[in-house]
Amino acid sequence: MEHDNSRHIILASGSPRRRELLASLGLPFEVLSSDADESTPPEWSPEAIVRNLALRKAEAVIPVAGDRDAVIIGSDTIVVLDEMVLGKPADEQDSARMLGMLQGRTHQVYTGVACIGSAEGRTLVDHRVTSVTMRAMSEEEISAYIATGEPADKAGSYAIQGLGATLVEEIEGCYFNVVGLPLSLLSGMLSGFGISVLNR
Repeated sequence: MEHDNSRHIILASGSPRRRELLASLGLPFEVLSSDADESTPPEWSPEAIVRNLALRKAEAVIPVAGDRDAVIIGSDTIVVLDEMVLGKPADEQDSARMLGMLQGRTHQVYTGVACIGSAEGRTLVDHRVTSVTMRAMSEEEISAYIATGEPADKAGSYAIQGLGATLVEEIEGCYFNVVGLPLSLLSGMLSGFGISVLNR
């Protein structure tokens, strides 16, 4: 496929972490926050949740994107422990509950990515899974971490790119997947729309 890096890229996310990661690829893009419904049926698997929500987020900004020749990127991340999905905490007590469950154990982080080519009406959806092992933590450490405010809006109540890195003992898989946007997966998907990260 011929490369066409003039195509407009739209990130359908209000996440500053996803914005920073996409910016690191050096491609110009626009951010349109998606207000898609994020409710899911209880029987959905983790893969189904992140893939469907990523697509839903990308589709939600199509009307705002207009008739430009754009590639719209949607993404969704969840934390899964023993088949239980841990989303964003409701409050500090919920953060303490989640971190208490995660400490000393290995969990999985799923991130779904959807790319929609508005001109050709083509859609690609994929996901990545990374295993993360947390070290054992005392209640005092958990409370101190929550007091920083960092866990408040993060799936699983931690940010691996922030102070949460001090809680992580080991990861297996893509680091950027845990932050919220697996860059190797995304760059491969963008190449399917003729956008090359390396060949400019």
